[in-house]
Amino acid sequence: MRPRARASLAALAALLLLVAGCGSGSGQADNGAETGTLTVLAASSLTEVFTELKKQFEADHPGVTVKLAFDSSATLAEQVNQGAPADVLATADQRTMRSVADSDGTDGAPRTFATNRLAMVVPAGNPAHLTSFAGLDKPGVSYVVCVPTAPCGALARTQLRAHHITARPRSEEVDVKAVLSKVELDEADAGLVYVTDAVAASDRVKRIDIPSSKATLNTYPIAALSGAAKPGLARAWVDLVLSERGRQVLAAAGFGKP
Repeated sequence: MRPRARASLAALAALLLLVAGCGSGSGQADNGAETGTLTVLAASSLTEVFTELKKQFEADHPGVTVKLAFDSSATLAEQVNQGAPADVLATADQRTMRSVADSDGTDGAPRTFATNRLAMVVPAGNPAHLTSFAGLDKPGVSYVVCVPTAPCGALARTQLRAHHITARPRSEEVDVKAVLSKVELDEADAGLVYVTDAVAASDRVKRIDIPSSKATLNTYPIAALSGAAKPGLARAWVDLVLSERGRQVLAAAGFGKP
């Protein structure tokens, strides 16, 4: 495992243990509903959507605090399989979720709730004057991608091969938000991220679409975990994500229908 990936795993493990010690006890409201802390693990590309849904969930469930932990889907799945305390898992691809489900880590079959596709982003000033995906092969152009184990990295490799891009990336980042940050800070001429990340970045970057990306969508599954300390709340969170309200928030962020 790469040093950066090991560091990410260690940091996430510490965060989850902190969450577990700060209020995931078994409380109940006067009406018998669960209260306390609900721990949700989610792919980094879901940061904005789940942060928005957290507000509604806490408003609808007095006495409940939602703790969100975002990272690469592969890192999150490995943490769950290693026994990290959590109630819900949402990943950016089926493969990483399957590794948890196949280990009996999910409470029932995971449900697909969204799709996403790859896009190229460049700094707002576009110093390399890139206008197309093929421009990554221009001499002197530097670009960044996710590590191959992350869903965004696997998708990037697919597109790079399909377009016969031979230039190597400047770096491989642990997740899609790290790729986006490199571009926003002008530390790379371009980065391969999800369309939703380009939407979230707004005018901090310029988006260049990859026409063939519509044929290679990533699907996002979600599941309550079999070891959830708050099984009722976990199922309620999944229901919110799958609800009409959840779909509206996802659509506004640029996610496609499952």
